[in-house]
Amino acid sequence: MPKINVYLPDDLADAVRDSGVPVSAVCQRALEQAVRRVTAIREIAVGDLDPEAATGPLSRFTGRARTALRLAADRARAAGAPAVGTAHLLGGVLAEGGNLALHVLRAVDVDPDQVRRALDGRTADPAEESAAPAADGGARFSAPAANALELTVTEAVAFGHNYVGCEHLLLGLVTEPDGAAGQVLRSLGAEQRLTRRAVAAALAGYVHLRAQAAEGGAASAADPAAALAEAVRREVAPLAERIARLEERSGLASDG
Repeated sequence: MPKINVYLPDDLADAVRDSGVPVSAVCQRALEQAVRRVTAIREIAVGDLDPEAATGPLSRFTGRARTALRLAADRARAAGAPAVGTAHLLGGVLAEGGNLALHVLRAVDVDPDQVRRALDGRTADPAEESAAPAADGGARFSAPAANALELTVTEAVAFGHNYVGCEHLLLGLVTEPDGAAGQVLRSLGAEQRLTRRAVAAALAGYVHLRAQAAEGGAASAADPAAALAEAVRREVAPLAERIARLEERSGLASDG
């Protein structure tokens, strides 16, 4: 039977050993499910995705997330790309314009306009954007894009959510290792752990602001976007500072 190595963070590896979890059985089951979902995503004809429909492929995606997918397809079509890649997906999130992912980016000091310029400055990667065309000649998702969407669903499940929003899509793109979108985001500072914490803080802040607004509190009169961004920045600041210190120490160590 073929063997596939799975690398885990130190703390998770210790926890797995301490718990006695049957790693092979769990990994096999998780991989089987992931392969089925990725295969299904790769078979989706992007033109069949209706941003107004609550059923069909990717039905758990919110209206904004489905709109981002359609905008991604439009970008791929306008560029003459054979498939919708991760750069198109990220461009769709940016173009949608009103989603939570944009607040998360700003909270981790990544300007969406900077992301847009970085995407526009990249040359097309045929290997990343290639995929077999749909039967009607329409576009499908590239392999990295399909993997990013699978990771997107995984992130939503990990948060315990029964929906998939643009904030989950952002995390899927950040986490996917090979696509252009993840490379751009990580190069601009959207580190995976920091971004995930920012998403958690943004969701908590959004719920808090809605509660305050419903009670007629001061937040209802304030700029909700600014208040949300500030709440997220407060939550992620300690982790950002810790990462900065680790990077600084690493640089000093390498200089020595």
